[in-house]
Amino acid sequence: MAHAERGLWKSKLGFILACAGSAIGLGNIVFFPANAYKFGAGAFYIPYLVALVFVGLPLMILEFGLGHHTRRAFPQSLHHAAGRPGEFVGWWAILNASFITMYYITILGWVLGMLIASFGPLFDSPSTALAAFPAIGEMANPAGYFFGMLTSWWPVIFVVVVWALNVLAVSKGTSTIEPFLRFSVPMMWIMMLALIVRGVTLDGGAEGVLLLFTPKPEILADASVWKGAFSQMFFTLSLGFGIMTAYASYLPKKSDHVANSMMVSCMNCAFEYVAGLAVFSLLFVFVIQPKASTLSMMFFIVPQGIAQFPAGVKLFGVLFFALLLIAGLTSSISLVEALVSAMIDKFQVPRKKILAVFAAVGLLGSIAFAWPKVVDPTLDSNGTLGLSLLDLMDHWTFSYGLMAVGLAECLIVGWFFPARRLREEINKIARFKLSPIWDWVIKLVMPIMLTLILGYAIAGEFTAGPYGHDMNTGSIRKLHLLSLAVWLSMTFGGALLFTLLPTRADTAKEERQEGAAHAHRFD
Repeated sequence: MAHAERGLWKSKLGFILACAGSAIGLGNIVFFPANAYKFGAGAFYIPYLVALVFVGLPLMILEFGLGHHTRRAFPQSLHHAAGRPGEFVGWWAILNASFITMYYITILGWVLGMLIASFGPLFDSPSTALAAFPAIGEMANPAGYFFGMLTSWWPVIFVVVVWALNVLAVSKGTSTIEPFLRFSVPMMWIMMLALIVRGVTLDGGAEGVLLLFTPKPEILADASVWKGAFSQMFFTLSLGFGIMTAYASYLPKKSDHVANSMMVSCMNCAFEYVAGLAVFSLLFVFVIQPKASTLSMMFFIVPQGIAQFPAGVKLFGVLFFALLLIAGLTSSISLVEALVSAMIDKFQVPRKKILAVFAAVGLLGSIAFAWPKVVDPTLDSNGTLGLSLLDLMDHWTFSYGLMAVGLAECLIVGWFFPARRLREEINKIARFKLSPIWDWVIKLVMPIMLTLILGYAIAGEFTAGPYGHDMNTGSIRKLHLLSLAVWLSMTFGGALLFTLLPTRADTAKEERQEGAAHAHRFD
C-alpha cells in the first residue's frame, strides 16, 4: 500500500528537477550572496567548494543511495541500516525539518504579501509602519511597508494560501509534484537571468560582479566563515532534511546516483553563482551595505536597489518577488513530502489523511511565526513576536539540527550499514565508480569535520551567551530558552514516540501470529 501511495517518477528529468527545485530556494537567491558579501566576497568560494567536495557531494550520494536501496523514506531507511537507533535519528531529522517547514512557509507568506503589494503601493507610497515602529523614521519602502505588514493579520491569510498551494502540490505524490516542477524550475532560471541582465547593464553593475570574484584571503582564518560555508551547504543541497532519501525512493531500479548527485549539485551551485551576479551588481551600483541575513536581503536590501532603478521598477519588483515565491515553493513542497512519505512508510495511512493532519498542525506553527504583536518598536532586535520566534528557531534548527543529523547519518551508514556495502550497490549502475576513499570520507572525514564545526558553535554559546539572550522581546522574558526547550522536547520526544510506535506491518504480523496460535489451541 505504501508504494502505491507514493508512486514513481515518470522520468529521470522529473527526479532531477524535483531535487534541484528542493535545493534551489530562498537561500540560493539571497542567503548565499549575503554570506559571500559578509565573508570576503570571492574568499567565501574556497570554504564553500571545500564543503561541496567533502560534505555536499558525498552526503548527497549517501542519501540518494540509501533511499533508492531501501525504497523507503528517511526514518525507515535508517532503521534498515541500524535498527531503532537509526530510525530515531531519522525521525529527529524529519521533526527538525518540520520546524523549518513551518517558518519557511511563514516567510513565503510574507513574500506573497510583498508580491501582491508590488503591483500597487510597495514602491511608490510612503511608509505605513511609523505608528508601530517609530524607529523607522524616514525609512523608505519597501522596508517600511514590510514592517507595517508584519504588525497586521494579513500575513496569516497569506500563510493559509501558501499552505494550500503546498497541499495541492503534494496531494498525489510524484504525479502532482513533477508537473509543478517541470514548469517552475525553468521559470526560475528565466526570471533570474532577466534580473542579471538588468543588474549588469546598470552603470557600475560590472564592477559589482568583479567584486564578487575578488577574494580577501585573510578572511579564511576566521572559523565563522567555515561554519557559514558548511551550514550553507547543508541548507542549499537540502541535506539532513530527509528530502533526498524520500525522492530517491521513488526512482526506478536502474538509477545512477553518482551522476544524479553531480547534476543536482551543479545546477544548484550554478544558480547560486547566477544569483550572486544579480545581487552583487545591485549592491555595487547603489552602494548598499547589506546585513548578512536572508530576511534583510530579501525584504530590504535587494528591493531597495530595485526601487532605485531608472525604469521598470514595478516590473522588476514583481519579477523579484515572483521568483522568490516560486523558488520557495519548490523547496517547501519537498519539505512537506519528506514528512508525508515517512508517515506513509511507517503507518501505511492514506496520503490524504497524513497530509491533512500535518497541514493543520503546520498551519498553527506558521501562524505563530507570523504573530503580529510588537515587542520591540525600537527595532534593536526583530520587532514582532513572530519574527523573534522565527529568528530563534532558525538558529537551532539550521545552525545545529541539520549538521547534527548529517553527523549521525554518516556514523550510522558509515559503520553499521556499512558504507562499503552501500558503495557497492551504487557502483552497480554508476558510470563513475566510487572508490573506497568514499567509505572513509563518510566514516571519518565528514564526522571529524562536522564535530569540529559543531563543537566550535556550541563553545560560542557558552562564551558569548546562548543565542538570543540579548534579544529585546518586550515583556516576554527568557524567550530564547523557551524556544530551545520547545525545539529539543518536540524533536527528541516526538522522535522517540514515533520510533517506539509499531508499524502497521508489525501490527498485522502480530495479529496473524496470535490468530495462528489461537487456531492451534483448538486443533
